[in-house]
Amino acid sequence: MANKMEITNNIRTLRFFAGEMTQQALAEKAGVSRQTILAVEAGKYSPSLELAFRIADVFGVAISEVFAYEMTGDAK
Repeated sequence: MANKMEITNNIRTLRFFAGEMTQQALAEKAGVSRQTILAVEAGKYSPSLELAFRIADVFGVAISEVFAYEMTGDAK
C-alpha cells in the first residue's frame, strides 16, 4: 500500500465551541458557500491555503488548530 497524505480538520468541533455555529454562518464569514464548508468539513474537499486561513481567522485560531495532515498507509 502506498503512502498517502490525508488532511483532517477540526471544523465541527470549532463550530460547536463557537456557540454551535452553523455551516451557513461559517460559510458567510469565510466568503464561500455552505456546500464548500460541508465538503471541507467532511474531508471530501481540501481547501485552498487562502480559504484555510480565512476559516482559521473566523475562529480566531492558528491554521494548525483547524487543519492537520498525516501519513496513511505503509511507513516504509
